[in-house]
Amino acid sequence: MTGHETDEAAEEAAEEAAHREFLRLLGGLRIWNHPLPGFDPVGLPAEPVSLFRTWLTEAAAAGCPEPHCLALTTADTEGRPSARMMTLADADARGWHFASLETSRKGQELDGRRHAALLAYWPVHGRQVRIRGPVTLADAAAGAADLAGRSPGARAAALAGRQSEVLARREDLAAAYGTARGALADDPRTPVPAWRRYLLEPDEVEFFQGAADRRHIRVRYRRTGGARPQWTQELLWP
Repeated sequence: MTGHETDEAAEEAAEEAAHREFLRLLGGLRIWNHPLPGFDPVGLPAEPVSLFRTWLTEAAAAGCPEPHCLALTTADTEGRPSARMMTLADADARGWHFASLETSRKGQELDGRRHAALLAYWPVHGRQVRIRGPVTLADAAAGAADLAGRSPGARAAALAGRQSEVLARREDLAAAYGTARGALADDPRTPVPAWRRYLLEPDEVEFFQGAADRRHIRVRYRRTGGARPQWTQELLWP
């Protein structure tokens, strides 16, 4: 066996050992090693937003970190999905609101396919909420108002732009942020036309309450009707 072959064999053995260790780690991990709240699917609100607000509020009160961060899934024109964590801007009778640069990957995908999904997960209570439906783009004024309410760092990041583009050098990022912060120091209202507010109008919302015995409770709201939506509720097998 040559020295090169010996090196390859050693690398393969090390990789196999690392993989075995990783599998042992996965096998030893557990979920919900703490009491979970009950969830009675009888007498639920007629629409899903109020229950979502209640669950998020309870998660925040229980100390769940960043309970307002949801996973947003979009797809490109070929149907290939991408997901990322987003900060929820609002949830009201119209739906779930978030904002981003329309030039970003998510913005471009939403421009090509006007449907998306959101997922909230609050492990402190073993709860998930799955939301999906069409996405509409608010006007530029709504985007400007959203950005004005964000932190200086968030506004500088938006003004620097170029989200999801290839970054050749970290120095380029520092320079762009420095320029953006300088512009905002001169005028905090410096516009970022590409920053837009989005609204996901749900046609389906599912609430999942985990249970240690795996008899999870799942309730799905399905939208019916038109301008004034009505909702049907149904239990799902876990």
